[in-house]
Amino acid sequence: MFQYEIIENKLTIEELLRNNWRLGKKLVHELRMAKAVTTTDGEPIQWNDPLPAGTVVKFAFPVPASSYKPTPVCAIDIVYEDDHCLIVSKPKGMSTHPNDERDTHTCMNHVMAHVQENGGVYAEHVHRLDQGTKGLLLVAKHPLAKSIFDRMIEEKSIIRMYAAEVQGNLRSTSGTIAEPIGKDRHHATRRVVSHTGQHAVTHYEVVARYKHSCVVHLILETGRTHQIRVHMAHIGHPIIGDTMYDARETESGDYELHAIQLEFEHPFLNKRIIVKDTVQ
Repeated sequence: MFQYEIIENKLTIEELLRNNWRLGKKLVHELRMAKAVTTTDGEPIQWNDPLPAGTVVKFAFPVPASSYKPTPVCAIDIVYEDDHCLIVSKPKGMSTHPNDERDTHTCMNHVMAHVQENGGVYAEHVHRLDQGTKGLLLVAKHPLAKSIFDRMIEEKSIIRMYAAEVQGNLRSTSGTIAEPIGKDRHHATRRVVSHTGQHAVTHYEVVARYKHSCVVHLILETGRTHQIRVHMAHIGHPIIGDTMYDARETESGDYELHAIQLEFEHPFLNKRIIVKDTVQ
């Protein structure tokens, strides 16, 4: 249950759900059948009645329970949280979500421990991070948020910034890599640039230069598996330590890719949210 303040004069609930939030027909129908939208006093609201700006309405609807088995305690950092979403800092080496019922210590298992401890039942990740990537992960706390954030990811209106140290020095200070990515037929988990692959776009900017490497900030337009790793390797600058993509090995035997910032227009709070990861 949450409250929402109408900011457009003469906006109807129908217009809010269909035009502003662009919810699917099925979800809108379910909300109508559940009589989910009322005044703050619980009085019914006609969905096609224009409402003055400043009107506060209440949403109350059945929320299904997510299936992630909670860990005994939440051992990951919650960087941001409101009634609709939370943003966690996923540690390196942890999967985003379970792949089968034996996976019980993924990021989403920890998130569910936090959600249940605070009286909730629902949590679904909006995007994912590779197991070897650390940093910010956006999680929806109810189905309306999940639907809207999923669309925002598709429309590239959630800006995801990453940081990585790559081999060599890029000639350009900034640029865009727009190369399709597909599966490597000769390797079960590796991905490659392939003309038959999925559309993928990565923007980069060099923020520091060293003798044999440089640090880049990267923004994803798409979210393909291993996208940054594949694209940087494709242009001859793999992430240091990423031996799967032909980088030189590090002492730790691993690579460092960090999701450092999330930025988006919050659909329920009507304000710009910028969250930076301070966990190193």
